[in-house]
Amino acid sequence: MADDPMKRGAQDRRQVSGSEDHEVRYFAEQNGVSMDEARRLIADHGNDRATLEAEAKKLRR
Repeated sequence: MADDPMKRGAQDRRQVSGSEDHEVRYFAEQNGVSMDEARRLIADHGNDRATLEAEAKKLRR
């Protein structure tokens, strides 16, 4: 992950870095979950964006 959040590559789109607050915040906002829930999802399911989005969808139900 680049230190500059404006520098994004293909790898950044497939994964969510749990150690980068701006990535967790963006994922949380885009998926309608809190930052704590997003961090918990990353810890439980890894950092694959597709998997995390599917799990976040389950939380919203």
